[in-house]
This record gives sequence, C-alpha cells and structure tokens, in this order.
Amino acid sequence: MTAPAITFSEDQATAFDSVAEMLRGAGVDLENGALTPPQAAGSGVLALIGKAGSGKTLLLAELYKALEAAGVEVVSGDYEGRKRRGRRTLAILAPTNKAASVLRFRGVPATTIHRILYTPVYDPEYERIAEWLAGTGERPEIEGLTDLALDRAAAFYAVNKSIPGALAAAGLRGSDFITGWKRREDPLDIGFVDEASMLDERQFGDLKEIFPNLLLFGDPAQLAPVNQSGAMVFDALPETRKLELHRIHRQEADNPILDLAHALADPQLSFEEFERMVEQTSRRDDRVVWGSRVEVDLMARSPVLVWRNATRIRLITAFRAVHGAPEDDLLAGEPLICDGIELPLKHRKKRLDLEARGLIKGAQVIYLGPGRKPGFSRLHVIGAEDPQVSAATIIKIEKPDEEEPFIPFAARMGATFLHGAAVTIHKAQGSQWDTVQVFAPDLYAAARMGRGEAGQPLWKRLAYVAITRAQERLIWVVRNRLSKPTYPLRVDDLRAAPVAALELQAEET
Repeated sequence: MTAPAITFSEDQATAFDSVAEMLRGAGVDLENGALTPPQAAGSGVLALIGKAGSGKTLLLAELYKALEAAGVEVVSGDYEGRKRRGRRTLAILAPTNKAASVLRFRGVPATTIHRILYTPVYDPEYERIAEWLAGTGERPEIEGLTDLALDRAAAFYAVNKSIPGALAAAGLRGSDFITGWKRREDPLDIGFVDEASMLDERQFGDLKEIFPNLLLFGDPAQLAPVNQSGAMVFDALPETRKLELHRIHRQEADNPILDLAHALADPQLSFEEFERMVEQTSRRDDRVVWGSRVEVDLMARSPVLVWRNATRIRLITAFRAVHGAPEDDLLAGEPLICDGIELPLKHRKKRLDLEARGLIKGAQVIYLGPGRKPGFSRLHVIGAEDPQVSAATIIKIEKPDEEEPFIPFAARMGATFLHGAAVTIHKAQGSQWDTVQVFAPDLYAAARMGRGEAGQPLWKRLAYVAITRAQERLIWVVRNRLSKPTYPLRVDDLRAAPVAALELQAEET
C-alpha cells in the first residue's frame, strides 16, 4: 500500500526549498536525488522555528526521507558504518532520550546529542552483524548465534532500522558489544536538531564543531535553558538564517489543546480569562479536563507539571504517602529523574558508559528494584532503545521544609536521582505524554508575581510549555488535592528485557 503524498502549506514548501538550497552546499541535491562534492566550509547554521502544530516535525521527517532517498547515510547512536569515499552523512538529534523517542515513534531514526558527541568502540563481532544488517557486509557466522536468531534480527531491522532492536529480537544486547567510548574526532556532514530551544551555548558550540551544516528545529515560545537569560541559541542568528512557520496545522477534528496553547499569544489575555477558556473547552471536549484534584494513578508514568520546587516536593511526598512507601526504601514502580552524575574526572570512561545508556541529566526512569551490589539499582530508562540497566545510584528523597534530602541508600558515587512523580515545567521540555496534568495554582502564583521572560508574562510561557507536553489529553488541576490510588505501583507494563550491569562503582582514590 502506497502512502499518500504529503501536501505542504505555502510556508512549509518555502521552508523545504530553503533547506534544500542549504543542503546543496553540503553536496546533496534533493531535487535530482544526487550527491555532489560538498563545499569545504559548509553552509553553517539554519533555524526552522514555529509554535506547536506549525508542522516542524512533519518537515523534519520529510527532509529525512528525501535525504535518505538521495543516498545520504544516516548515522545513529547505535552504529556508524565505515567511511567510504564520497559518502554524505546525516544525524538526527534530540537533547534527551524522551525527545528522541518521540521522533523514533514517528519513524525518524533520532538519537541523543551525547551519542553523537561520543562514539562507541565496538567489538568486531558487533560490527560484522551491524554491517550485514545495514547491507554493507556478508551474513556473519558467530558462535552461539543461530541462523534462526539472525533471521529474526534481519526481519526486525527491515521494518524498524534499529540495530539494538534487531539484536534484542535475536536475544542479544547492543550495549554488551561496546568496549569503550571516545570523543568524536571526525566531523559529519549534516545535523538536524529537534527541540533546539533546549540547547545551551556549550552544546551548540560542540555541535557546530562536528556539523558544517546544522539545521535547528525549535519553538520560540518555549522556555529558554536555565542560566541563559531567557535567550535561545537560535535567537542570535541573523534573520536571513531563520525560517519561521506561521500557519498552524490542526487535526481534522481540530485540537483543543493546541487552540488553548495558541490563545496565550493574545497580549490582552489575563490568567483568569484563560482559566475560563479552559473550563469552557472542557465542557465541550473530553480531551481537556477541568480537574478538581491530582490523579495519583497517572503520576507514576506522567509527572504532574509544576512551576515551584516547593509544590513539586509536596506532591511527591503526598504521592509516596498514599502508596505507603517507606521512608527508608523505594517501591518498585516509583518514577525518578536523573539529576546528574557524581564521578570524578579520572572516571571519565565510566561517566560516558552511564550517559550513553541514557542516564543523562533530566532522564526519566522507573525504579525496578535493588541491584546485586550495595547502592546499585535496577532501572528502566524511559525512551531509551535499550532501556533496562543496573547502575550505581544516589537517590535523594526531598521533604517539605527540610533543606537536606533523605537518602534511603546510595553508592559512593554514580548517577544521582530525584523523585519524578512531579517535575518542573522547565525539566519537562522536550518530553511528551499521552495525558498531562498541569498544576494551575502554581501558574496563578506566577501570574500574581507579574514576572516576565523574553517580553512575555512568565505564566504564559509556563502554560504554553506545559500544555503542549500533552499529546492526547490535558488535565488542568485547579485544587491542591490528591486522589487515592486505584491500584498499587507496577512494573509489568514496561518492556521486558535482560538488565545489563554497569560497573560504575568507582574505586577509592
């Protein structure tokens, strides 16, 4: 069955043509589907910006398809083929695993920025399997791997183009073949970066070193990274290097969540008027819910979005209390957020191992239980292709009105985690969930304070980011109340896979 041809709007077609002109400088002729010698210096940075629903992701996907059809090699985080003379390369990146998984769900082979900045060193057997799957090598003969298992891997890869997924179908794990990590030395040709509003200056500088042709996809209405004075990296680009999509493309039956998000652009709209708009929408469309309490069952997989840290901690405390979680331990199924890595510089390789498996700052994980060693935890990393790991962890449970968090157990050093039943709207950027709960009293507090960011009331930017995290349903919670759980915390809904041990317990100096 042939998929219907995509019909671009006028602004999408103009943007596509402008990007195609940029790519000609990279040695890719999309019009004729041909590769040509690239310009030595490259075309630089181009930004494609627009609000939610303007068609950025559609354009990214169509550009990827056109580049692949022209013969450009897509470089992902799981495998990079051997260099060939005259090849052109494309990497599609996102700041977090969750953001990359949103693209992968739509058929775009995205990976994290970290997996491109640092490249794995593979066991030769992995390279033989990967080259065969990619169509550049012969069918391998590997001890312990049957023909049936190889056939399963090939069948999976033919549909999904994921080497870790293909290996999992054969009963193997791609991460088991990685013997080390190194900083990327050779540049690639073309980089697409989704959720570019999340980029900080350091990441932007690293990417410009690797990609002579860099295309940023971003939403100017989102929140800028912390400590960047309300500015996003594409704000400083010349106007000639920014393509803006203005038309908002809705579903056939309209999208009330997007309607609410774009209503925030009205400079005369007050918080009270906006809440009335939310309430009125909820009466005619069940995709918007006027919530009188926080639904605790949703918090284990979809965190409540808040502005203030104090609110976040109170909601987490209430979540743990209604589930009967002990103070000195975690229950399997509790959500966590990675807050960074506590390893000295001399353990750089261990840090890279940890980050490569998705445990980067802001990563969402589900606690599965204790590991085999003291201080180790078994974790499911949300959005990662190879999601289940065992790692040295330092887990912090914050409590209201207490400066120091309670630490139920910890390794000497490793990945640090906060509880993830509620998160700040800043940390939620780049993620999407089917259902999102927004804690409206926090946004009301921001409105009362009268704070602004980038020329707009802060509460509007917060509301816009929070609302657009919802894919199917938005719950606008108006009271500081929490429901009782209808079932205990669970882990049986997570994809079953063998857990890879990460030896991250550093030795004493």
